[in-house]
Amino acid sequence: MQDTVVAFDLWRMLAGNGPPLFYAEIVVRTLVIYFYTLILLRWIGSRTISQLSTVEFLLVIALGSAVGDAAFYPEVPLLHAMLVVTAVVLINKAIDLLIYRFKTAKRLVDGEPVEVVRAGVLTSEGLSHRNLAVPELHETLRLNGIANLGEVSFANVEPGGQMSVFRFAEPRPGLPLVPLKRRTIDEDDLREMAGGKLIACCHCGSTRPASAMQGLEPCGICRHADWTEAITGPADPGARVKLAA
Repeated sequence: MQDTVVAFDLWRMLAGNGPPLFYAEIVVRTLVIYFYTLILLRWIGSRTISQLSTVEFLLVIALGSAVGDAAFYPEVPLLHAMLVVTAVVLINKAIDLLIYRFKTAKRLVDGEPVEVVRAGVLTSEGLSHRNLAVPELHETLRLNGIANLGEVSFANVEPGGQMSVFRFAEPRPGLPLVPLKRRTIDEDDLREMAGGKLIACCHCGSTRPASAMQGLEPCGICRHADWTEAITGPADPGARVKLAA
């Protein structure tokens, strides 16, 4: 049976009922949980954090938990919570100092920019490294004002989760990124395409002349077999072929 809580018991509020050595245990617990969570955040990738760096995001989690527990649970003494908050802030400042002085520390904590688009084509290695789905990448590019993958010279996912996009001076033909206007081509459409008209892979955006296709072959880069007409500007809403699946 739990002991009855006496309201406004100052000693319980400040120090609790544990031995003095328990304060050292709190510091050890904080270190273990902090770095364990940091490893997990690095593992899942920083794209889920967006505006905050990994360390800043972890600081918010740790401080929120410490402050919340002390505010709501009478068995959590204020001094314990204050020690946790102090330890977390000191750890955070130490990591900031290491990041400022050593490039290796910054690389280990925050990671590095990862290239996800190169010359109008998605890089499978970058997408895999960031656990980034193709529709999600297309959405981010559209939010950056990109209507056609051929506009992109290269794009990186930065350590903080944001995307930096660099355009070609002159847009090249590429995959349209407006999903409601993009159309997949079928065998009949492919036969009707004359001259050097380009088609684009609906998955990675790689292009090739329609005349070089022996039917709807799998893409040589991503092995998908869905193709659409490559464009230089925004997608044409009057395209004559069927909607993509």
